[in-house]
Amino acid sequence: MIGNRMGLAVYLHSLKFSKQLRRYGNVHYISKRLKYAVLYCDGGKIDEVAAKLESLHFVKEVKRSFKHAIRTEYESKIPDKAKEYDYKMGL
Repeated sequence: MIGNRMGLAVYLHSLKFSKQLRRYGNVHYISKRLKYAVLYCDGGKIDEVAAKLESLHFVKEVKRSFKHAIRTEYESKIPDKAKEYDYKMGL
């Protein structure tokens, strides 16, 4: 199984060749209207796979996902009043 998955958005000229993308990684989604596919592959091989995909004749553009670079732990600027109050103090 792939440990460090990274996503690629592959824009296609035609969806006729979309099945060929399966040899480069896991195809997660294919948009018929906008003609693109979301492909997941190993993070260590992302540069090689992107270069191979860009060289294919039916591929317009390959964009990398920046989801791994986005922070997902959020902090509130307003302190929580319930956490400040000590419930054991009244006993």
